Amino acid sequence: MKSAVETLEPTKVKLTVEVTYDELKPSIAHAYEHIAQDVNIPGFRKGKVPPRIIDQRIGRPAVIEHAVNEGLSGFYAEAVRDNQLRPLGQPEVEVTKVPGLVAGDEGELHFSAEVEVRPEITVPELDGLSVTVDDLEVSDEDVDGRLDALRERFGSLVGVDRPAAEGDFVVIDLVATIGDEEVDNVSGVSYQIGSGNMLEGLDEALTSLSNGETTTFVTKLAGGEHEGEDAQVTVTATTVKERQLPEADDEFAQLASEFDTLEELTADLREQASKIKASNQAVQARDLLLEQLLAATEIPVPAGVIEAEVHRHLEGEGRLEDDVHRAEVGEQAETALRNQILLDTLAEQLEVKVSQGELVDYLVSASRQYGVDPNTFIQSLDQNGQIPAMVAEVARSKALAIALRRVAVVDAAGTAVDLSEFIGTDEDDAAEAAAEQAAAEVVTDSATDISSVAAGSDTEDDVKA
Repeated sequence: MKSAVETLEPTKVKLTVEVTYDELKPSIAHAYEHIAQDVNIPGFRKGKVPPRIIDQRIGRPAVIEHAVNEGLSGFYAEAVRDNQLRPLGQPEVEVTKVPGLVAGDEGELHFSAEVEVRPEITVPELDGLSVTVDDLEVSDEDVDGRLDALRERFGSLVGVDRPAAEGDFVVIDLVATIGDEEVDNVSGVSYQIGSGNMLEGLDEALTSLSNGETTTFVTKLAGGEHEGEDAQVTVTATTVKERQLPEADDEFAQLASEFDTLEELTADLREQASKIKASNQAVQARDLLLEQLLAATEIPVPAGVIEAEVHRHLEGEGRLEDDVHRAEVGEQAETALRNQILLDTLAEQLEVKVSQGELVDYLVSASRQYGVDPNTFIQSLDQNGQIPAMVAEVARSKALAIALRRVAVVDAAGTAVDLSEFIGTDEDDAAEAAAEQAAAEVVTDSATDISSVAAGSDTEDDVKA
């Protein structure tokens, strides 16, 4: 099979492919078998109709069309591999020459495919780059905040006879109207002022209301058939409650933890805060390095890939006519694709390898996020051909971690920050690769031993043994 590539744009190529008749023969043979199973011709059993009879009754062109349709994807995939292309979308294929329309005609199949591909980009050298992350120091305020959060878990709601304030819990009745029409209402709902998870303007409306008082305000509805429309909302505060917290003392420490004293509890909370800040440093370093690499790299983005992703997203939401949302989704899709192109290129340059253990860990973690059994989750991905995409995702994450090992990570004072707990080390990767290779060799040796036993057995009983 011959193929050639013509670059149409930085992100689009035209692939021209020529397939010999011999290479198409298996698809032609399969086409005859498939058609023989579907046709009823007197004098022949189903599936046993000879090719010459199919040519007479059905027509050779139908056979060739079936063969071309069946084989085209395979020939395209082979040409993509031969030319080391990295398609990002579906190709637009045009068949320009078809062989064998009559028996004895052994011409070639010619077709072209225009497809958007991952552009060639130059990622900046990592040596000499640096990122500055927040300090690791844990303040008393950090510890107090964690202690207060723990106290809130053990707090109780108590009714108060005063105007509501931020942080209070208010039991509300709410009615929304547009003109003279009531479009929504709820009763007896508990809402915390300041949470901002209901209607815009509700926090302000409830603040200063006492038990039994009512007020009105205008806001845009957040859901339902009138979503986005202005409505007048009447809200009544039936009950105002505040959360009363237990005293922070030794008794509370014994209630809320395994510690006997408040001093021991606060020391543990300080350690927890330190670990979280260290983890946040790793996340911050990763984000800053990615931001720095993106800013220094020119990345042309395939417009067709973005358009297809936006259409798929909006169609799934039933919002194809929402131009404002289309712009938002388009911006998000472009950002995600830029990140993907950069990280895929970085992974290739760093020669990132994804071990089976790393892939399994990622898939198990993902299955937990979706609340699905890991085995069921992995089988579903495999059946839908999504495992390669998961491998690529792990490779991107690993590429960024390896890149972080190559750059200087410092805090505000210029002190080097050790992130090895979160991004690993080259020695860790080498050890894991060696262990996986050793395990693979053991499996291979075992299989060889079993094969040797089977090959040298003279009886069925020997093979079973």
